[in-house]
Amino acid sequence: MPRIRVGMGADTARKSACATDGGGQKSATIREMRWGNRAKVLWSYLRRASRVPGLPVEYIVETTAKCNIYCPMCPRETHKQPKEDMSDQVFQRLVDGASDTAEHMMLIGLGEPLLDPKIFDRIAYCEQHGVSSLLSTNGTLLDEKMAGRLLASPLAHITLSFDGASKETFEHYRKGARFERVRENFTRFARMKHAKGSKLQIVVQMVRMPGNAQEVDEFRNYWSGIEGVDQVRVKEDETNLVQPEGNRSSSGGRPCHYLWRGALYVKHDGRVYPCCQSYMLDGAPIGDLREQSLPEVFNSKEMMRLRSLHGAGRAGEIDMCVRCCTAIPHPVLVAGSLLLHGKWVRRALPLIERLVYGRKLPKALLKPPRTELVQISKSE
Repeated sequence: MPRIRVGMGADTARKSACATDGGGQKSATIREMRWGNRAKVLWSYLRRASRVPGLPVEYIVETTAKCNIYCPMCPRETHKQPKEDMSDQVFQRLVDGASDTAEHMMLIGLGEPLLDPKIFDRIAYCEQHGVSSLLSTNGTLLDEKMAGRLLASPLAHITLSFDGASKETFEHYRKGARFERVRENFTRFARMKHAKGSKLQIVVQMVRMPGNAQEVDEFRNYWSGIEGVDQVRVKEDETNLVQPEGNRSSSGGRPCHYLWRGALYVKHDGRVYPCCQSYMLDGAPIGDLREQSLPEVFNSKEMMRLRSLHGAGRAGEIDMCVRCCTAIPHPVLVAGSLLLHGKWVRRALPLIERLVYGRKLPKALLKPPRTELVQISKSE
């Protein structure tokens, strides 16, 4: 991937000077910067400040808008996507701007990451800048060769999406994917990882929806028995396509953490949204990396307006937030997510979700969106 040269300002010069100090000194300096950034973000969140003197700790980066299957619950079915990939310029501008503060880049979005012809270049570019990379895949392209390439890469974490325990249910929610083939791909990949002793974190995930809710136990039992799988996660559905619209009127004025800590959502074309749900709920972008720097985007007029309303307990005045179904964590959990390194947060989240939704922890920790579910007809 060719490097894009940008005019060297004070920040770029400081990075260059840091690089000459040796790898150990550079790593220590970046760690200090990230701890300092977390402290700034946390203090801003607790104060409900509209301006944040820091940057997000994580990003959702849509490196491609292309996908090869149809899923009735996927927002791309209501928001048609072009068959395009993110440009080098946008991707590098993001990583370069976030390298001192970001802990991980989730290279996902409304496309299948393994359709991105430069996905391994992107993973390597993140690694060169000390940022962990994560993927989520539908598994249709995860053959033995692709599995080997992923295991040989510096990828830190991968989510294997498998929305069902039976052929009928899986192929209803993943139209165009074959149950047996994808399960074989995932199983082989996990066992290859185990055999190689790779440290790559593998999470097999099912989004709980009306048509697969009865298969949760079977799903957990099967994937828990596969060597190489680190976690099995049953995630609550956060789209508005298979459940009633969200209701923020009962949130108790709790501000949404995404507006302070991230994950910031970067579309393939460079437009930036405060979170992935905001795009899918027809919210306006807060900036554009083709025209603005990352700090300019993160403290743009629109982003500060959203923080001000959330901070004042007036999120109900924001249409996309009223309709959002994403759980808002208790401030204690948000603080914890900024006091711990991102990798530990990601490992702890599925456990916390399971304890909360299993009624072993107070539900107030994760304001659940809805308990009722709406069925999508299998004939659709």
